[in-house]
Amino acid sequence: MPIVSDSSGAAGNIRVFQDPDALAQAAAEEFRRRAAASIQERGRFTVVLSGGSTPVRLFEKLAAGVPGKGEFSWSAVHLFWGDERPVPFSHPESNFGSARAALLSRVEIGPANLHPVPLEGKDAAAAAIAYEKEIRSFFKLPEGRFPRFDLVFLGMGSDGHTASLFPGTPAVQESKRLVVAPWLEKLGNFRITMTVPVFNQARCVIFLVAGAGKAVTVRKVLEEEDRPGRFPAGLIRPASGELFWFLDRPAAGKI
Repeated sequence: MPIVSDSSGAAGNIRVFQDPDALAQAAAEEFRRRAAASIQERGRFTVVLSGGSTPVRLFEKLAAGVPGKGEFSWSAVHLFWGDERPVPFSHPESNFGSARAALLSRVEIGPANLHPVPLEGKDAAAAAIAYEKEIRSFFKLPEGRFPRFDLVFLGMGSDGHTASLFPGTPAVQESKRLVVAPWLEKLGNFRITMTVPVFNQARCVIFLVAGAGKAVTVRKVLEEEDRPGRFPAGLIRPASGELFWFLDRPAAGKI
């Protein structure tokens, strides 16, 4: 793959790729490798997917297959979503809808293995509560415990938000809930999002970031210039897991 550089430090492992296509290809290979290993070791592979254009490229690569890069059965894969908009799955802004079109409709994965945010007939707050209950039930979690996903994919906006954890919102500081539904004044709507402690319990978190518009924020997060915690993405540091940043060359342009 056209990887430009590979380094590691306090902020995680940083891999820079020539373009978004190479980034997505590498992410798909990582998914397949970890899926095969997790299923062999634990009998299943639990993954949190993100929204946005870069993950759609990843979904397309996964649907196409990556020969020789890990064999696994989709029947042992369970997919969750890190955040969602309170819109029907048929809506073009639905994260689940995007994944369904690019990936889920093209691989052999059953409905019991798909765990989207349960929006039907619910407002955002009720959907967040229902999703937290579903996650607790799936992982058989008592109150006060957080799930341990095998792999989490996250993106980052130019303002440093990740999932739907936006700077300056109370959701960023949530320490007990698994899922919350913050009102985002700048967007004029609610979002449903997993919280920082959930992401920080994962076995592996991979940020997928592309585009020159995010380069300055990438530098501030990775070089730890964000001392006040202004950027939610900088709060994602798995307690006993791995952290990777997959960047295309423009996103890495300031580091």
